[in-house]
Amino acid sequence: MDHTDLANKYLDRLHHLGKDPRYISGQKPIDHTRSYQGNIENFIGFAQVPIGLAGPLEMHGTAGHTTHYIPLATTEGALVASYNRGIKAGSASGGFTSRALANAVQRSPYFEFKNLTEALLFVDWIKSMEPLMRAGIGQASRFAKLISLEAMHEGNGVHLTFSYETGAAAGQNMVTLVTAQVLKQVLEQAPVQPTLYYIEGNMSGDKKANLKSLSKVRGRKVVSEVVVTKDILQNILKTTAERIAKFWQTGTLAAVQSGAVGNHGHITNGLTALFLACGQDVACIAEAAVGTGRMEARNNGDLYASLTLPGLIVGTVGGGTSLPTQKEALELIDCSTPEDAGKLAEICGAVALAGELSIGAAIAEGHFAAAHQAHGRKR
Repeated sequence: MDHTDLANKYLDRLHHLGKDPRYISGQKPIDHTRSYQGNIENFIGFAQVPIGLAGPLEMHGTAGHTTHYIPLATTEGALVASYNRGIKAGSASGGFTSRALANAVQRSPYFEFKNLTEALLFVDWIKSMEPLMRAGIGQASRFAKLISLEAMHEGNGVHLTFSYETGAAAGQNMVTLVTAQVLKQVLEQAPVQPTLYYIEGNMSGDKKANLKSLSKVRGRKVVSEVVVTKDILQNILKTTAERIAKFWQTGTLAAVQSGAVGNHGHITNGLTALFLACGQDVACIAEAAVGTGRMEARNNGDLYASLTLPGLIVGTVGGGTSLPTQKEALELIDCSTPEDAGKLAEICGAVALAGELSIGAAIAEGHFAAAHQAHGRKR
């Protein structure tokens, strides 16, 4: 399918949804008198980022077998073409399997006391208050649900990490507000009062790549996999399973040597473009683009590929999801309702894995520079 056919497929999709295609093309005028309170301060206009389309993505997710055309907002030439190639290869091989396994968003307040003895006494007490705090959280938010409460001691200081399920929202603001409200209620009853208290002590991993996000869950944890057949590898990706697997082994060792968090190739590219198009908090790419990839050649010449993303901060409500263009993009991928948050995360995982297939093949076969020469330079 060439780019014109793909664009026409997209227009047909918008027509089916009863939507005006000028929204995403940037031609539909926007009422500048509208208040964007909650999204921007000192509003002066819009930064228009081109949106390209990749797909169709065939995915086997929690909702069953679904098909999606993927909007990607970027100014980097060759990015959409690369992800489109990876999506085509995986979809032609039977599709990507993707599952959202868990949802947990953290807020980690910090407390300091006169001495270690008081810090230990406080932790014992606040853990005994967990049932009461769960009830308070239920009153503070209809959607936040406390999963766990962990303590980390450091001298006379304590980091408490509250982990929450956040429903359909990405959840950073939600967990901040409910944590602040509940602590305000319970701290008055504490047997010892902290000499210092911060709502966040920089332990939660918010908007930064970190090992904790890699080993646990921050946002939504998604595992995606695909088996690309030998014929598809040759005809679409122009390589073999052995060549991609060898490159991946080399790249994984280099990631360890360089101190990278995870061993992926360029999942930041696709996730950022998808986040921009769909109204997600783009700064959360810092923790979202932390993952573990695996490429294995099978005896029959097929390639098994998987990607585990434990830190996808995404949601289908709140933030930028209600803005006109971003709302249209979410509708395009059938992720516009509160029930679709898990599906959105599964799509993110499948798209990111598709990009790993494409870049792995390009580098393994020496096509990487030529692709950027063809698609990434102005003429």
